[in-house]
Amino acid sequence: MNPALKKLGFNEQDRVVIIHTDDIGMCQASLSAYENLLNAGLISSASTMVPCPWFPETARFCRDHPGVDMGVHLTLNAEWASYRWGPISTRDTASGMLDEEGYFFNNVPATVQSARPEAVAIELKAQLERALAQGIDVTHVDSHMGTVTHNPFLQIYMGLALEYKLPLFMLSSRASNLEHYGVDSALVRQLDELEEQGLPLFDAITMMPLDDPEDNIGKARAIFDSLQPGLTYLILHPSADTPELRGCAPDWPSRVANYAAFSSPELLDYVKQSGIQVIGYRPLRNLIRAA
Repeated sequence: MNPALKKLGFNEQDRVVIIHTDDIGMCQASLSAYENLLNAGLISSASTMVPCPWFPETARFCRDHPGVDMGVHLTLNAEWASYRWGPISTRDTASGMLDEEGYFFNNVPATVQSARPEAVAIELKAQLERALAQGIDVTHVDSHMGTVTHNPFLQIYMGLALEYKLPLFMLSSRASNLEHYGVDSALVRQLDELEEQGLPLFDAITMMPLDDPEDNIGKARAIFDSLQPGLTYLILHPSADTPELRGCAPDWPSRVANYAAFSSPELLDYVKQSGIQVIGYRPLRNLIRAA
């Protein structure tokens, strides 16, 4: 059984899920959707992209609503063609984090190949420190496009979680699909060590599609039906339908569909009747800091 769930009082058969909204502050449409989804009552967590233009407004919202469950979506990539951002710690090309136009690379392999780990360490810490300085009660850290979960950045990512006593987005060694995420035997040992040090890890990770906007309520219901006992991380990327979103994100139809599904009373009622337990990151952070 997941040791964090046991400490929180759940039993071996409980299906527990964090319903997490990514990319908050990437654009205005992401923040307005997040505000409305909080009122809808189904999502339980979110993370913000500190280098992006709408981070300051996200921070203001968090200051005005100090109880929200907001993490830092550690960012080393800017994936869109016409809407870009870059590091907050440096403009030095020697860092290896900048493409030829002066932004983050638009793909993960280029970042993994080019970025200097020491520069990445400074950048990730700067993003976390800026979120804290702006008054966000940071509940966790996770990874935009999964970049920081790749070598040679993984140790930096795990070290940051340990240093700040924050839970992180990471599968446990109990997960059945570790091979899909490129987890080798050495990392399995490290995952076990992280749990021994008190960091909660996930038994499963799943995501709402970003390439299929059709019937997202049905797709979400299928995901909830498939949840197994343990702690699952369900990721969605909700945004309001605005000209800004349509102009910057080619996958905007799916982001809008994610938003519509998880703001629907129908899906909220379905989850309530399913027996699934929805939690945020805050109780997991409390476990770490109480240890």
